[in-house]
Amino acid sequence: MKRVIAFLLALICLLSFVGCTGKRTMAPYAISLASYPEMATYPNEMSYIDEETGVFDNEGFSEVYDAWHKDKMAQLDQPEGYMNGMDGFIDTSIRQFLTKSNGQNLVYSPLNVYMALAMLAEVTDGNSREQILELLGSEGIDLLRTQARSVWNANYLDDGAVTSVLANSLWLNDDVEYIMKTMDNLTDYYYASSFSGKMGSDEFNKALRSWINEQTGGLLDEQASGIELTPDTILALASTIHFRAKWASEFSESNTEKGPFNLLDGNNATLECDFMHKSGTQNYYWADNFAAVGLRLEGSGSMWFLLPDEGVDLDELLTDGQTMDFLHKGDAWKNSKFLVVNMSIPKFDVASNIDLSTGLQELGVTDIFDNDLSDFSPMTSDVDEIYLSQADHAARVAIDEEGVTAAAYTVMVACGSAMPPDDEVDFILDRPFLFAITGTNGQILFVGVVNQPIRKDLN
Repeated sequence: MKRVIAFLLALICLLSFVGCTGKRTMAPYAISLASYPEMATYPNEMSYIDEETGVFDNEGFSEVYDAWHKDKMAQLDQPEGYMNGMDGFIDTSIRQFLTKSNGQNLVYSPLNVYMALAMLAEVTDGNSREQILELLGSEGIDLLRTQARSVWNANYLDDGAVTSVLANSLWLNDDVEYIMKTMDNLTDYYYASSFSGKMGSDEFNKALRSWINEQTGGLLDEQASGIELTPDTILALASTIHFRAKWASEFSESNTEKGPFNLLDGNNATLECDFMHKSGTQNYYWADNFAAVGLRLEGSGSMWFLLPDEGVDLDELLTDGQTMDFLHKGDAWKNSKFLVVNMSIPKFDVASNIDLSTGLQELGVTDIFDNDLSDFSPMTSDVDEIYLSQADHAARVAIDEEGVTAAAYTVMVACGSAMPPDDEVDFILDRPFLFAITGTNGQILFVGVVNQPIRKDLN
């Protein structure tokens, strides 16, 4: 009988944890729990002001601040060149999964899918593994393991000011015997926790959903509610990333005004949106087909907004080599000028679901979808026919006056403007645009196309 292997891999932004209910649900199934790096908390300046005298305790604050800064720098100190080879995958996958949006919002996390595929390579072998390694730009599994661990650590930040945490877990069928060395590799290189239970049972499905919701703060509760492992599932891998950051300079709510956003649907239709406004001196960037600005995130990276030139659609922008080059270079982009930028940016909360199956096969990862060709021998020898039957990616990004929240998960089941700007420029995102969120190390965490800015209750 053909058996199905399930791989759930998720990239999530955390608003808040759901509390102890999920932990109680998962506890009976836990085999081992990953241990994350400890780091000092970013000090709250207000806590060092004497309430009676108003005097600031500079010495006390400096001591705690120095401890925080030391931990943060140590965490970010990864081997030189640890991201080598990733650009090709990031560029091709962004084009693959964000083009042909057809007027819909699309959100994609290249880092999420990279980590998901790296874990998939860990549990496969032969040509199945080689196809994944080639797509990820890695010369071998040993190099990929080292890179994945560095990427994990470089994006780990949980200091009370910024939340950016990758978490992984392994969900096992208690009727199947697994190869411990592979499980150890998942723990050592991916910080994976392990759980074991009866596949297809309501209780085990509930435990998995609770784990995902705990990692996402419930941001993707609606999508996670549809995740379900069946009795013929062999195992599941779940990978998440938490991300939350404030703008380094927040928008004033008093400056937020309603305005029209042009949908460009051929009917001159518009959508009324809440536009955040801010003016200030900063770098303004341009290329042949777009203009761009970046907004700093407190204690983290930046959020970049790319506005296509008039007459340039988003697909054309995404397939333009300059666009990908800019996303990697950011501040180092050659065409820039420091000037007054009058920004008008719509508040939005956009989400999408992307079926990765066809795209991955078009990118060369094919064998894992064919039970006659797939090779999952590093994980188990109990089952002969194991193949990837589903690969879905859900993501959500929201911005408001305070900052950015973002969430994504992947479910894999086998079971440029033409001329330089003037000294002052208006940057008005009143038509479809592209955005990207980068972490402290410049790693691209999320990329999306906004065709219709919409807002929802984030709860």
